[in-house]
Amino acid sequence: MSSSNFASFLCLLAFSLLVHTENFTANGPYESNLNKLAGYLYYQAPSTGFGQGSIGQNPDQAYGLALCRGKTKELLTQLANKVQATPKLYETGEMELGESTKLYGLVQCTRDLSSAVCKKCLDGIIGELPSCCDGKEGGRVVSGSCNFRYEIYPFVNA
Repeated sequence: MSSSNFASFLCLLAFSLLVHTENFTANGPYESNLNKLAGYLYYQAPSTGFGQGSIGQNPDQAYGLALCRGKTKELLTQLANKVQATPKLYETGEMELGESTKLYGLVQCTRDLSSAVCKKCLDGIIGELPSCCDGKEGGRVVSGSCNFRYEIYPFVNA
């Protein structure tokens, strides 16, 4: 699968290539499994915002994980809207991505900002998602006055 195919697949954030620690043969069984898996995840992920799977048998088995950026932006935007009502200008939350997977997020501003300026700051860095976090299972952007983080695992203690 070429890098241009990865770039055009907007929902794909990560492929695990842990099975093959050495180079694999072009047009071989591993590449074939990887291409089949990409096609599977391309159709599976948009309906729920998340997909995972594996195809093939060892030693040519390919594992994959897909997370649609739309769900990430949706969660972070919800948190940015909620943070305006909190005096600490800090908010965390989660969103279901599938039956057993969640997306976790955090937004925060420095408390010298007004709630309106905090929201504007967060909206600006949330707009950076495509340039900062493509190809990642999680991500964060930190500016001088605000930041966000998202992951597919819990990272904040309640």
